[in-house]
Amino acid sequence: MQSTPPRAGPPPAGAAAGMGVAEPYAPIIDTLDMESGRTLDSAIAAADRALRALFAPARASRPVPTPREAPQPLSDAQRRDAAALMRVNHTGELAAQALYHGQALLARSAATRQLLLEAAQAESDHLGWCEARLTELQARPSLLNPLWYAGSFAIGALAALAGDRASLGFVAETERQVERHLDTHLERLPTGDSRSRAILERMRAEEIVHGRSATRAGGAPLPQPVQALMRRTAAVMTGTAYWI
Repeated sequence: MQSTPPRAGPPPAGAAAGMGVAEPYAPIIDTLDMESGRTLDSAIAAADRALRALFAPARASRPVPTPREAPQPLSDAQRRDAAALMRVNHTGELAAQALYHGQALLARSAATRQLLLEAAQAESDHLGWCEARLTELQARPSLLNPLWYAGSFAIGALAALAGDRASLGFVAETERQVERHLDTHLERLPTGDSRSRAILERMRAEEIVHGRSATRAGGAPLPQPVQALMRRTAAVMTGTAYWI
């Protein structure tokens, strides 16, 4: 008697999942893997930039600006005052780097991220110039720089969460306030300190360019209360860095 071949049953659950069910989700899984990889890479790059800014000697990609007039000898009191002012500017440039690093990490568009990182590179040059001048004045940077960096990075990240237009508006307002701050320091520098003056004048000119670039890229004006809060925060930082 001829036996009847067994009827084919449904494939095992594991085989079905492996062959047919998971296939429609494969592009989604690949996309999630790519996004998580990019996020991890961005976080590692941000951490690397932070460590370099805080603990590595600042290296400018451009030479320190040279004064138009020969510097004059400074008294001990003048040297201490100039050093305190340059310490404040060094801290300000470190905080500016942190702001832009935080904003770049969470920027929505590649164009905005690129603008922020280019501005941060210019701030890195400013940081190197200020650090070199501090060394000449036999002074040290602020001991609270890690605190200022962490706080500024967090503020930059929060600004980026509001969207690229708000983030760019934050850049423009920051640079306007830095410009006014540098105007004050240029008035307060000892008359004979042409070396510090040349650095601050170049920094001021470049900060103006950064602010205008952010506005042209679509930066939105910030509300007055936010501007006032930024001024108060900056006053705390600069007032502390003058002494510590």
